[in-house]
Amino acid sequence: MVEFTTEPFELDTFPPHAVAARKVVDEAGLDVAVGPFGTGAEGEADRILEAVSKLLRESLDAGATRISVQVSVLAEAEAEPEAAAAAEAGNESAAGEGGTP
Repeated sequence: MVEFTTEPFELDTFPPHAVAARKVVDEAGLDVAVGPFGTGAEGEADRILEAVSKLLRESLDAGATRISVQVSVLAEAEAEPEAAAAAEAGNESAAGEGGTP
């Protein structure tokens, strides 16, 4: 699982660096959940690691000045409830967080 936030935040729109980050995780085929303070994505370890590398490059190229990333290894039994909770949190905040769509 990876959780990330890109900065600078923009409250009125999604900045290009946030759009670039979201595009990377979507194209990687990861399960994405947008929350009020960041975006989470789950998937196979190799896909996560490849996506994080690409996310960093593309978000910085698109104008990010800071990217906070946390990568967690989840056991399969942990991953399912965690994915459901992340998805639920994402549904409660349809607008997403200010820095990452």
